Amino acid sequence: MCMTERNRAHASAPRPHRHHWRRDVVELAALFCAVAVADAIANLVVHGPRGPILLVVSAVALLVTAAFHTWWARRHSHAPPPENTAPSDPAAPAGAPEHALASPADTKSSAALWRMRTTVQDEPGSLAALCTALARSGVDILTLQTHPLPEGGTVDEFLLRAPQALPSCDLTRAVARAGGHSTWIERADAHDLVDTPTRVLGLATRTALDAAELPLALRQLLGRCTIHSIPATTLSGRPNAGADAPVEGVLEATVMRLRDPSGGAITVERPYLPFTPTEFARARALVELDARLGPRVPRSQDVLTLPEGNEITVRRADGSDRAAARAMHDRCSDRTLGLRYHGPVADADRYLSHLLSPRFGRTLAATTASGKLVALGHLLWDGDETEVALLIEDDWQRRGIGSELLRRLIAMAVEAGCDSVYAVTQSSNTGMVAAMRGLGLPLDYQIEEGTLVITARLDATPVSSRVPYELPRESPRGHQHRP
Repeated sequence: MCMTERNRAHASAPRPHRHHWRRDVVELAALFCAVAVADAIANLVVHGPRGPILLVVSAVALLVTAAFHTWWARRHSHAPPPENTAPSDPAAPAGAPEHALASPADTKSSAALWRMRTTVQDEPGSLAALCTALARSGVDILTLQTHPLPEGGTVDEFLLRAPQALPSCDLTRAVARAGGHSTWIERADAHDLVDTPTRVLGLATRTALDAAELPLALRQLLGRCTIHSIPATTLSGRPNAGADAPVEGVLEATVMRLRDPSGGAITVERPYLPFTPTEFARARALVELDARLGPRVPRSQDVLTLPEGNEITVRRADGSDRAAARAMHDRCSDRTLGLRYHGPVADADRYLSHLLSPRFGRTLAATTASGKLVALGHLLWDGDETEVALLIEDDWQRRGIGSELLRRLIAMAVEAGCDSVYAVTQSSNTGMVAAMRGLGLPLDYQIEEGTLVITARLDATPVSSRVPYELPRESPRGHQHRP
């Protein structure tokens, strides 16, 4: 039942202070007693034989009385409750920490999310002790996963909501006192609130739709890690070292090696946190799914009308387009190929095999109404950085195709979580420079090894979500990797 405005105002008004007459009577009686005692002591001092001794005894009695009064006042203090104590919770325990006495709304608004892992003994009560220690610190456990270890013990992974003022070192100490060791903790965000089965199913769906999603799905599954793709052979045709991973894979503490379904191996490294057998099994399941589905790319396409009226189709490209891409290379002039590869291209087939592979990035193709391929745009994973590259047939240059491909590649980079992209070209390549400037993004220019490196910063993408997926050391773009 709702109160009227008048009743609500009356209920919220401060109550008048009640006057206690009994306290006045007690104080007046105490005053008379004090006067009588003082008169008696004065008479004893003046007329008695031991006056000084009585004065000392009186002083000691007064000090004892004052100390007793101070202790009594502190024990029965009528001080108002702290401001952050919920008035509707009279059962709040005395001496509880401030964050434990805060109202639920205030706690949630000032809370911080943490991801934490710790190793505990695999014995009854170990997890209960850990949860109790976190509860005493005012920490709410949102999700919990357990990773059994083959040598005994378990790795417990928590998603925690803790008071904002509680530092991570206090959390670590509380866990250590409860028996946890090898504890790792970092800040989390709202994306971590998705439960693990839902996240794994989503990653499996993305991998099933697009083979290029496998390295990105592995990184999102395992957190901050570095993924290397090692082809079976180098660009020169020699066998590649480390590309002979067994079918079942290998797990070595902070490194796991998996067989790449497209040939070679995939190496995942996470130096700051060892992998668990559970994580290894999940990663291997994703790779097995990719192997069973075979090569695949989304077949969606867009038809665009150029300013002069011609129509082109923009779609994803893969290894099946290698013959058409090679034919386009044969139609390009030496100057166009030199601007793209920064030097002569002796054998384009080996470059195209890497450029069109989904393991090293994503490729867009532009085709005419007759189906002839006239342009390629590449988004290439290069370690912690991402490169964009364009190759447009001479007869189709200066028609806006490069700008359209570049805009779509940037959108893919943002979707993949890249924080920046760079293009390697020459200052004489005015078309590429103009296309980069047309993005409307902050640009950095740097001359490196006789080439121009233009970096576009994607401000909307967080720095922690880079895509650490490396090309082979013999880079198809024809210049050495930047450190």
